Amino acid sequence: MTKLPERRFSRRKLLGGAAVGAGSLPLLHGLIPHRPLHGDTDTAAAQGGGGHGAANGQGGGAASRGSGHLGAKGTVDPRANGFDPAEIVRDFDRGKTRRITGGRTLREWEIVAEDKEIEVAPGVKYAAWTYNGRVPGPTLRAREGERLRVKFVNGSEHPHTMHFHGIHSDRNDGVPRVAPGNVKPGGSVVYEFGAEPFGVHQYHCHSTPLADHIAKGLYGMFIIDPKQGRPEADELAMVMNGFDTNFDRSNEIYAVNTVAFAYEQQPIRVKRGELVRIYLLNMLEFDLLNSFHIHANFFDVFPTGTSLKPTELTDTVIQGQGQRAILELRFPFEGEYMFHAHVSEFAELGWMGFFDVRA
Repeated sequence: MTKLPERRFSRRKLLGGAAVGAGSLPLLHGLIPHRPLHGDTDTAAAQGGGGHGAANGQGGGAASRGSGHLGAKGTVDPRANGFDPAEIVRDFDRGKTRRITGGRTLREWEIVAEDKEIEVAPGVKYAAWTYNGRVPGPTLRAREGERLRVKFVNGSEHPHTMHFHGIHSDRNDGVPRVAPGNVKPGGSVVYEFGAEPFGVHQYHCHSTPLADHIAKGLYGMFIIDPKQGRPEADELAMVMNGFDTNFDRSNEIYAVNTVAFAYEQQPIRVKRGELVRIYLLNMLEFDLLNSFHIHANFFDVFPTGTSLKPTELTDTVIQGQGQRAILELRFPFEGEYMFHAHVSEFAELGWMGFFDVRA
């Protein structure tokens, strides 16, 4: 597979206001207002092994919120992307169900890999690899003990798989070494396994080079509800991710559910006093750690969601790639409350949002 281009410049140089060489791409102008970059065009590209080219764009307009942390200029059109972070956060795909032998429930999905250009910040286009045309892929949801069947169709120009975190046979593990292995372009495969253990998990492509297949967007959340269920709550799915827009093996944009500053420009509305349950997953590539911090509140933490009892009450949780947790909290006061990565660099490059709490 073709090697990615050599490192040109890093996000740290971007944050430091370093000059951008003539052969490099000016990135994120308007995303970091206190350190303007050279050039006036937001341009980005993402290229994997198949040689997809760059796509250029230009942002504009003013920041939407007087938060003291100026976000992106302009907006991203969800219609052009084909998905909207405002909808993704509450979109749970439960597939289709039917009864099988012994009265057990069979739950089925069809997932299609496709190459697709998406906008990850105003004017910043990215040549992504997607599941069902979105990044992250659909949030699949099942119940403990069910039988799960996933038909994976590869509509991409590259070999891909689906690897689920959970307990299953090697044949259903979605790794290239074990049959059925890589699914070639135009091919398909069916993965079938039991829904266990309960908790919040993930799926992602396991084709090589692995970092590239994940970084390009082939991942999603996978929730297995316990048989006894959980207390009723306003449930939210948040996948922390980032995008390497200049092929240097580090990210220039950070986000929750893909679009930088999406929840700053369009805060997540919740009700005062109502239980809020956040399914949190870190799928950030090229950075060892990510984090979630909330202002003026604390939450209960259920690591991996595999226990019904929380292990900690805190306002910040740190995750490595692939780590996940369930966070539960209530907002006692109305108002707007910020949440963000507690790495300032990540927050300034897109990983920032607000809850809009109302009666």
